[in-house]
Amino acid sequence: MTDGDAFAAPARFPSARPSPPHGAPSPAAGNMEPRWSPRGPLRLPRCSACLLLLLGTAGFFLSYAVEVDVKDASNATCLYAHWMMRFLIKYETNSSDYKNATLSLSSNVTHDGSICGNDTQAALLAVQFGEGHSWSVNFTKTNETYQADFITFTYNTNDTAVFPDAKRKGPITIVVKDTMHPVQLNNVFVCHNTDSVEAENVTQFFWNLTLQAFVQNGTIGKKESRCDADTPTSAPTVLPTVANVTTASTTTLSPVPTTAPKPVENPDTGNYSLKSENETCLLASVGLQLNVSRDKPLLININPKTTSADGTCGNTAATLRLNDGNSRFIDFTFVVKNASANVRRFYLKEVNVTLLNHVNGSVILSADNNNFSKWDASLGSSYMCRKEQTLEINEVLQIHTFNLRIQPFLVKENKFSTAQECSLDDDTILIPIVVGAALAGLIVIIVIAYIIGRRKSYAGYQTL
Repeated sequence: MTDGDAFAAPARFPSARPSPPHGAPSPAAGNMEPRWSPRGPLRLPRCSACLLLLLGTAGFFLSYAVEVDVKDASNATCLYAHWMMRFLIKYETNSSDYKNATLSLSSNVTHDGSICGNDTQAALLAVQFGEGHSWSVNFTKTNETYQADFITFTYNTNDTAVFPDAKRKGPITIVVKDTMHPVQLNNVFVCHNTDSVEAENVTQFFWNLTLQAFVQNGTIGKKESRCDADTPTSAPTVLPTVANVTTASTTTLSPVPTTAPKPVENPDTGNYSLKSENETCLLASVGLQLNVSRDKPLLININPKTTSADGTCGNTAATLRLNDGNSRFIDFTFVVKNASANVRRFYLKEVNVTLLNHVNGSVILSADNNNFSKWDASLGSSYMCRKEQTLEINEVLQIHTFNLRIQPFLVKENKFSTAQECSLDDDTILIPIVVGAALAGLIVIIVIAYIIGRRKSYAGYQTL
């Protein structure tokens, strides 16, 4: 089975948050609180809201669908939304390691701060849940359309159920700008497929979305504007997951000739880079293939044409995060060792992989290995290995790499530095092996010829 059979491409979902007041500073990522409030200048008098919670399940984790119906002063609906969401958060532990935490909506969701909006003020959809977590998205309008502007997400690491050993305590706020396609007024925006938004070690997942901002006359529109991934002509389907893709049908209508399975070709090589202050700080060129072993092996090639790169650069640590556009996320973390020595080297220390079901956003597989010592090279150079390599993530997941070249530190002029090649690419060791084998074969031939010659010489004499 190919990778396209197992997972489908996610849709893009509007990311939004109100713009700061004129002249106000932007919030710094990770601050306890943003420096400007998204609610103050947008507050409308006598605006009430109604919140309904619909219990549902999604994969491994209990998840809640949220329905928010915001009313204006006349008790007419002015903002409506129904959706599901989940968060994957990478955080630092007390032992200075990093872990992934999954945060889902709980049953105690509130809607404080949700606002209708009007021609001059943005609409705001805001929810609070769990132990001090909150999420909001704002919408602006023109004469004919509306669209989202910013998403604000605050998670509280004091929530020991989600972050049992977090090194940093307290609320952490991130802001993401991701402009959606404008939607016609009176239209409902619908997107059943999964969307993902990444920023500051947080990936936000959304699915089963229905919303309408600036509802007119209190009546939800009947015409839908669908996201790109939701084709109106296709019937809803439940795509296979890793757990069931190997299950075969037991019903046979007619004999089918047995054919060998088509081998999966090697993946295409993708080129990825990260920038810091408009300067390239990380370069990577690699073909990636996931090997999931459940019942039968499932090989998934990562398509570089749909894969985007994100991450962080630093003096002693760097992370490359790849999102292949099909609900698969791979993080490679590199560190510098011997930081105080004259000769400094870098190596691959940690790999994290998350596979999601695009239909409901549930986690199909989440695996990590933070004890690697791979891809070792001198700082300021690059590491290269053309031959296939295998990274053992855990007992059910491997990553195969092809045509690898990586430089996570000290990139100059947007080019790879001199490469240090892996032992698999070193052909010099083959020369003595080939020469030795040839000499051994020559000796064997001489011995065999000598034995045959002696036997022929004895055959000309008879015993008296």
